[in-house]
Amino acid sequence: MFNLSKLAVWWLRLGIGIERIKPGHPQQNGRHERMHHTLKKEITKPAGLNFLQQQARFDDFIEIFNNERPHEALDMKCPAEVYQPSTRPYTGLPDIDYPLHDKVIVVTRCGRICLGRKKINFSTVFAGQAVGIKEVHDDIWLVSFMDYDLGYFDLDTRVLEPLENPFGPKVLPMCPVRSVTYVSGPNPLRIGGADGIRIHQRYGNKGVLRCSPAF
Repeated sequence: MFNLSKLAVWWLRLGIGIERIKPGHPQQNGRHERMHHTLKKEITKPAGLNFLQQQARFDDFIEIFNNERPHEALDMKCPAEVYQPSTRPYTGLPDIDYPLHDKVIVVTRCGRICLGRKKINFSTVFAGQAVGIKEVHDDIWLVSFMDYDLGYFDLDTRVLEPLENPFGPKVLPMCPVRSVTYVSGPNPLRIGGADGIRIHQRYGNKGVLRCSPAF
């Protein structure tokens, strides 16, 4: 649903906003695409002969990128010289409260909302997550996740009709502040961003990529 993944849902639970670029418009996420260009150029041409060799190339890239290679955006300093970890420790997922809804339902492992004996197919990416439902008309229910209204279902048909995608592509103004990407973590194979998602809130030192545009 809405082209979300379980990882994206986890980001939402942490208060991380999701922004998507339009398909086929990499210039809307220029910093990230430029970093991927450098990454691919230096560690995949040629690629390692196996996973261990490829991981070693990633590890070497992290060391050079963070500690040896100067960056023009940082007045020719290395990212490690100016990087500061977040002061907010990661304390787990916050609870979700739905005070304006009639019921709180935990989505089943198979992605269903169960209301009495009625089962409504929802989405497996929300499996285990609490959603709020509110009856807005006779047997017509609104489904919300956190502050996002996702759709309506009819108890008779048991079909969910999604609303307009609240996580769709948005064209944002270019940031005038120059910034740089700091690569962290042991496994760059898991670097995000291929689907155009940018992170603009971080908790502690978790995650494998830190994007630092000013919002």
